[in-house]
Amino acid sequence: MTDDPHLTDPDYDRHGGFPDYERAEPGPGFGRFLTAMRRAQDLAVSADPDSDTWDRAADQVENLVALLDPFAAAEGVGPANRVPSLPGAGSLLMPPYTDVRLNPEGVDLTVRFSRFHVGGNSAVHGGVLPLLFDSVFGMVIHAVGRPISRTGFLHVDYRKVTPIDTDLTARGWMREAQGRKAFVNAELRDPDDNLLAEAHGLMIQLLAGQP
Repeated sequence: MTDDPHLTDPDYDRHGGFPDYERAEPGPGFGRFLTAMRRAQDLAVSADPDSDTWDRAADQVENLVALLDPFAAAEGVGPANRVPSLPGAGSLLMPPYTDVRLNPEGVDLTVRFSRFHVGGNSAVHGGVLPLLFDSVFGMVIHAVGRPISRTGFLHVDYRKVTPIDTDLTARGWMREAQGRKAFVNAELRDPDDNLLAEAHGLMIQLLAGQP
């Protein structure tokens, strides 16, 4: 774009209420909390204790909910998704990506899936990969200097089984830009450079005031 969008839309950066995800510094306790929660997610889908242990676990989780419930905050206020130094930027929703490397062409990052992400037979659930690729697409938009955009469509081709407990590399780049539209690509590879999955999609720049 050649014109400064702030001249016609003073609220451009928020687009009528889009959260401003400024970097958060919640302290080391939040990192410990996320690590424990990710392990708890793994155990929630893999543990097989006796009934009494499930009751005790439920008691502890309910106590945790009671502890945090008074501090519920609006989107963009809590530290989740605002701590780049933590896996998944500090969001349990995001696959635990790390080592994000932005460049003028796009982004590279490392991701390691765990038992929580299994769909069956120790393979990552197919529905998890679009979530990863959608996150990569957003990073590409930021890396290449495009305005805030939302996903218009996302298509995934699955080439090989995606393993858990393995450091994988995801890469994303912009293929073409046409006005408000940015056509983006991404791929996921294993340590032997085998292509596990690839995606292409459309990111559309938000209009003035559009959330």
